Amino acid sequence: MTFPPDAPAWLTRVGVFDLETTGVDVAQDRIVTAHVGVLDRHGRELAARDWLADPGVPIPDGAAAVHGISTEHARAHGRPACEVVAEIVHALRVLFAQGLPIVAYNASYDFSLLAHEARRHGIAELATPSPVIDPLVIDKAVDRYRPGKRTLTVVADHYAVPLDDAHQASADAVAAGRVALALAREFALPRSAAELHTRQIGWARDQAASLTEYFIGIGRITPEQPLDGTWPVRG
Repeated sequence: MTFPPDAPAWLTRVGVFDLETTGVDVAQDRIVTAHVGVLDRHGRELAARDWLADPGVPIPDGAAAVHGISTEHARAHGRPACEVVAEIVHALRVLFAQGLPIVAYNASYDFSLLAHEARRHGIAELATPSPVIDPLVIDKAVDRYRPGKRTLTVVADHYAVPLDDAHQASADAVAAGRVALALAREFALPRSAAELHTRQIGWARDQAASLTEYFIGIGRITPEQPLDGTWPVRG
């Protein structure tokens, strides 16, 4: 990747993070696989770690069809969830302590579910993870009116980022990191990761409000059911 001379300083190294889980409810569902890594400014992975957990609950067939991990496989080969959750939290805490921003696509899902898992197992959670870079929030903000879906697969293709094994935690995490680098190459983003983090808080709030208004308009929800726009950990 070629970047302009005034490219953001945070491009030098970024952490990447992704979870595959038993479902989409951040409060109730559990971690099945996870990936935490570090990319350089060219998108090359410098360090990586993967986890497979036994979530302690059955993995629904629908979730298994997405990420390929069955209940039987997780029970036979996964490690206890409490150990996996503790190690993921520690790995992210170390990267934040080093000053690295962590890239996560739809970050409020992954960080919120991880927070609930930490509480479930009596582990000190990442109370205020920062700085976080969420390519989904950024892409919606800088290219608001582009038609089409905003799944990682679609957005990665839009920015010419390869994603051959979608819904594998390692592939999704690395692709998200590379999309973040592509966004920094194509758009004028804040030079500091801290400022970008703050901007995303507002963008995520505004995006949730806009989607809430749309859903109310089509009768999908009522005004008493607004979407939670807190970011990167849902309220």
